[in-house]
Amino acid sequence: MKRRLPFEILFEDDDVIVIDKPAGLLTTNTRLVGRAARAAQPTAENFLNDYVRKGQAKSRKRVYLCHRLDRETSGVMMFAKDERFAEALRARWNELTEKTYVARVEGSLADDGGVFESYLKDDPKTMKVRVVGAQEGGKLARTDWRKIPDAHPMRGTTLVEATLKSGRKNQIRVQFAAAGHPVLGDVKYGGRKADRLYLRAVRLAFTHPFNGKRKEFETDDDR
Repeated sequence: MKRRLPFEILFEDDDVIVIDKPAGLLTTNTRLVGRAARAAQPTAENFLNDYVRKGQAKSRKRVYLCHRLDRETSGVMMFAKDERFAEALRARWNELTEKTYVARVEGSLADDGGVFESYLKDDPKTMKVRVVGAQEGGKLARTDWRKIPDAHPMRGTTLVEATLKSGRKNQIRVQFAAAGHPVLGDVKYGGRKADRLYLRAVRLAFTHPFNGKRKEFETDDDR
């Protein structure tokens, strides 16, 4: 049976499907045992697989993961309809794509904008990403950020726009936390508890890996 999509499709063509992923929805399945269990898990990937198969379980059509959003992060996300396209895009991700987020972070930042550049490493013991030295096996992560007008200010917080120049796990969350300004609601990285994680992907631009055409997708910042 075809499941109703719990999100809006922002764009679709022969190559990609772009969605507005809601907070709380997994991008792809967790390490469940068995193909049936993984396919039944409510994830953005599984919902879209049902969508492209038009409810026909035996259909070989499927979507392919290009990138991820954390479970509690909402916003623009893209899946490929073709494996070759997905692999080509992932192989040149930093070169071909640009992702911009809006985040509400704790405290008042002294500067109007800046660049975070650090080495990040996944720690399997704590299940968190941490900032490490250049010689400790981390991957270089760069984030450009700037303060933006805040139509709905919240005491003790600052609204920022962050553009990724690399695609590392939890990158924005870790780098702002390391700077002493964790994302509001990000308890995992030292932020105070809130009604949600105040981080949203508002823009995704990419250059087609085969024809060179540039496309850009946006959604509201839901601040």
